[in-house]
Amino acid sequence: MSKAFIDTDVILDFMIARGPFAMDAARIFTLSEKKQISICTTGLVFSNAYYVLRKLGTHQKVMEKLSQLARLIDIIALSKASVLQALDSKFGDFEDALQHYAALSENVKTIVTRNVKDFRNSELAVLTPDQYLSSLK
Repeated sequence: MSKAFIDTDVILDFMIARGPFAMDAARIFTLSEKKQISICTTGLVFSNAYYVLRKLGTHQKVMEKLSQLARLIDIIALSKASVLQALDSKFGDFEDALQHYAALSENVKTIVTRNVKDFRNSELAVLTPDQYLSSLK
């Protein structure tokens, strides 16, 4: 079973039920919980999610939510090699470059994001949540 990297926007869609995007995000996490797919992210995504979620709730509540999330998703390392590759890359967004190279170093095959355009330099498949779910059929 190949592993998919889940970007910050999809995680936030899931955690705070953002509009029309929440359903696909929830389906991805449900499939992962049932061990039908394997998903991962980095600690950087947790930091980004904390920053957004903290605006909506107390530190304690946010930490509880992130703790629950950590049980649903693998957390991969962001190594020095990944940082150096990101610094030398043609990505227009440094954070996306970091995520890409961390995923690449872990043999991840797909990045799942609603921000597809910022990953145009990716060596990996980059799919929206809807596209990713369709690819599983």
